[in-house]
Amino acid sequence: MQHLKTQIEKRAREGESRSGMVWIGGGTFTMGSDAHYPEEAPAHRVFVDGFWIDRQPVTNRDFSQFVQETKYVTVSERRPNAQDYPGAQPEMLVPASVVFRVPKSQVDVRNHYNWWTYVPGANWRHPEGPRTTLKGKARHPVVHIAYEDAAAYAAWAAKNLPTEAEWEFAARGGLEGAEFAWGNDFMPEGRAMANTWQGEFPYFNHDGNATTSPVGSFPPNGYGLVDMIGNVWEWTSDWYADKHGAAPSCCDGLRNPSGGKRETSYDPSMPDIRIARKVMKGGSFLCAPNYCRRYRPAARMAQAVDTATCHLGFRCIVRRQAPD
Repeated sequence: MQHLKTQIEKRAREGESRSGMVWIGGGTFTMGSDAHYPEEAPAHRVFVDGFWIDRQPVTNRDFSQFVQETKYVTVSERRPNAQDYPGAQPEMLVPASVVFRVPKSQVDVRNHYNWWTYVPGANWRHPEGPRTTLKGKARHPVVHIAYEDAAAYAAWAAKNLPTEAEWEFAARGGLEGAEFAWGNDFMPEGRAMANTWQGEFPYFNHDGNATTSPVGSFPPNGYGLVDMIGNVWEWTSDWYADKHGAAPSCCDGLRNPSGGKRETSYDPSMPDIRIARKVMKGGSFLCAPNYCRRYRPAARMAQAVDTATCHLGFRCIVRRQAPD
């Protein structure tokens, strides 16, 4: 990764651009919620310093530039190390990622294997499998991004990944205590405010949009940020801590569905967790009233750091002084 290191140092010398970023002044707010999923509780007061944040998630166009300059290879494009996944079937130890497939009929929503599939050849370049491309998706958020990939991009851009508190403060858009990033009504006057599942998950979607949408297709929040809710989940830099309780990822076990489990733990606060987990925020195009009502700033889920999916992306921040 020497080429990547050189590019990161070059960006740092040049200084990061404020183009496409919004200044968030910081302050104290009520983080979490006592009214929804247990892992969001307890609601508690948190202070964050001011920071710059990307107005939109990192897009395929953005990520393509990063890859062109650094020759970076994402986790999903690499062959897993068999020593990290004892017991895994050899045919599963191939470059792959997790893809959503619409079932033909109603299924048991308690079993996520009814719609998630581990697809060899799926990655950020081929979001739905090896025969798919990014044609027409330059402005869509990049997906199939593991935590390592997001961190590498942030370093190259001379930026950081947000903490959970920074992300949630920005997502609220200045609306203290509101249910959603735009107020307390999920669909004010019947208008969809984010790319979420409209219908009976996972087999019927009223708008037929069971995928990502171009960034900025829905109204911005009070800070001018788009797609903080829905479209794609977004990585944060925080380990998934017990302070809000615990909830499994929607995709637990899918990095290697053969039953092999990574042996190495990276999380110093939870050494008994085999695969370290970070917090992801914001929900995605797959969140639905009948299944996953996590299209709210307070919502959170654990995500294994080695797992990438077709509904997981990120955005970056810069922790520097306020604008003049």
